[in-house]
Amino acid sequence: MLTRRHIRTKVMQSIYAYNQTKKDSISVEEKFLNKSILEMYDLFILNLDLIVQVKNQAKNYYELAQKKHLATQEDKKPNLKFVQNKLIKQLEESEELQQLIEDRKLRNWKNDTEVPRNIWDQLKESTVYKSYLNEDFSSYKEDKDFVIQFFKKVVAPNPSLYEYYEDHKLTWLDDFPIVNTSLVKFLKHLKDDEELINPPKLFKNFEDKNFANELFKKTVLNYNELLGDTDGKTPGWEKDRIAEIDQILICMALAEFKNFPSIPVKVSINEYLEIAKEYSTPKSSFFINGVLDKMAKEYKENGKLNKIGRGLM
Repeated sequence: MLTRRHIRTKVMQSIYAYNQTKKDSISVEEKFLNKSILEMYDLFILNLDLIVQVKNQAKNYYELAQKKHLATQEDKKPNLKFVQNKLIKQLEESEELQQLIEDRKLRNWKNDTEVPRNIWDQLKESTVYKSYLNEDFSSYKEDKDFVIQFFKKVVAPNPSLYEYYEDHKLTWLDDFPIVNTSLVKFLKHLKDDEELINPPKLFKNFEDKNFANELFKKTVLNYNELLGDTDGKTPGWEKDRIAEIDQILICMALAEFKNFPSIPVKVSINEYLEIAKEYSTPKSSFFINGVLDKMAKEYKENGKLNKIGRGLM
């Protein structure tokens, strides 16, 4: 589920928190990093389950409408395309997803139905939903496209969901955009012929899991030294005038230059430029690019650029 960029972002957030609190030991913040990454996975599973629970709210709504004393023809024979959505049915019948919900005690939407009910109320009035119901034919592709649009346009921007996550976990609000991107990517790759849906693993492999902790430690333990390496490489900028996020991103990139032999320099630079565009100032990516380009050349000349293999320099 997590890409290397997501991991770098989580490490950046943890280093920022560490710098702000001025802890004497990095062990506390490292534990928090690992905990927040695990909780990020909980958020992913919760958002998948939320899609199913909104569908259940719709099912209850239509069942109650059929029981009205003065039920209309529409109430008696409602359009159940959403209730019968093929992709949502796959999610609902996924044994692994349901097991994850139970194992990780993620019964939020069963214990608190206000959020899924609120989202259903918003969905049924939306143009996304009305357009979906207007089409008589329902293919798996149409069902999938609808669920993706429903998530992107109704679930993701829902204010009550933001408030709920903000109240329940300190890091979930910051993690929400990353999780949403991963979830949409997951949904896009689902296929009609898949009998079983298995949610993606948190980490692609052990190397990615280890990367988070190693990058955090290598950056924090050598932070002052790495920052010192940039002396004279930031003309017109005093250290205290450089945005702290920019300092952290530069130090993380330099730690990758020196300690991660299999990651190409260009990959490291591009990753941190993209993170800077999202989390720092409008001009940060240009500033960081200039510093890192100079540092890569200097490290190479001084033999400090620890890269193995062709094309990694």
